[in-house]
Amino acid sequence: MHLEPQVFRLLAVLAGSGGAVISKDELIDEVWDGLNVSDATVSARISAARRAVGDDGQAQRIIRTIPKRGIQMVAETETGDSAQTAGAVACHAAPAIRFTKSSDGELIAYSHHGEGPPLVRVSHWLSHLELDWDSPVWAPLLSRLGQSSTLYRYDQRGTGLSTRDVSNLTLDAFVDDLKAVMDANELERPAIFAASQAVPVAIRFAARYPDRVSRMVLYGGFAVGRIHRQAGPGEIDEETILGLIRAGWGQEDGAFLNAFSALFIPDATPEQVQSFVRIQNKSISPENAALQRMAVDRFVVEDDLPKVTVPVLLAHAHADAINPVSQSRMMAARLPDARFMLLDSRNHAPLPQEKSWGKLVDAVISFCAEGAGPGL
Repeated sequence: MHLEPQVFRLLAVLAGSGGAVISKDELIDEVWDGLNVSDATVSARISAARRAVGDDGQAQRIIRTIPKRGIQMVAETETGDSAQTAGAVACHAAPAIRFTKSSDGELIAYSHHGEGPPLVRVSHWLSHLELDWDSPVWAPLLSRLGQSSTLYRYDQRGTGLSTRDVSNLTLDAFVDDLKAVMDANELERPAIFAASQAVPVAIRFAARYPDRVSRMVLYGGFAVGRIHRQAGPGEIDEETILGLIRAGWGQEDGAFLNAFSALFIPDATPEQVQSFVRIQNKSISPENAALQRMAVDRFVVEDDLPKVTVPVLLAHAHADAINPVSQSRMMAARLPDARFMLLDSRNHAPLPQEKSWGKLVDAVISFCAEGAGPGL
């Protein structure tokens, strides 16, 4: 049964407690690494854990709430043999992280997990191979894609576990990073999943190396960077984003969080916003975040579109405030073999609690499966 990582951890904590009552504070320390999460979030994960084991809040045959004290697993539990135990741990253990060098010598961190045909997730502005694995924003996506494919992902230069202080932030440098990861894993013609600023990177790569890609999914991206296009209704300008970054990057004060999350993930839960900020703090400095933002706002791959011959699925949230849906419509019209899907959402990063999230993930898996075959 597929479980979100936090639900799995919650069950593991309860099962390993020997029937002891686990307080809310202990649960938060174990499952959320001490983050400040709401009562509603804790209750939602407990409810999901109960459903996973065939229990519910009324019966409480397996997971019981002890008023004012905490929760308790009242069913008998057994420890399996070493092989079973190792398998259970591996179910949540973060994949091994490796490094490769890009063409200019910068170190790029990458990992992979799952089983099935290869799918490469092109890195974007905010990523951290370790923190993404447990993020309530990204973990459900990584888990779901890993069920149908071998998912390869990496931290782009300047962020996460890759080289932090870099001066070369050209589009071609980002393309070379993608090629380096594919070469390190001996990937010949994988499918590619790219979101936001990763979209122009994927387009340039597919135009330059048409024999290295089988098909592409492009979500919430652009072909003409912000600085080179006329702002549409409701689209945020570069100076506003740079001002927010410089004023409050990684700070957990209400003003910054409200403004920043309202742009990128307006429908996020408090837990998701906190995770978003934590990844900010751990993945990049405010100065480098501004430099990266300025670089990607100047990417232009309009002339590359006719050269992309592989099938492409374009998906975009209809009320995305970061990259306008008009960019995906334009790409769909100019790419030789493209399909377009409009999502009923206003979140730039797809959130698992939305109906549109399931629609997107199902479409990605189905579309990539069409190209799976010998030699991939």
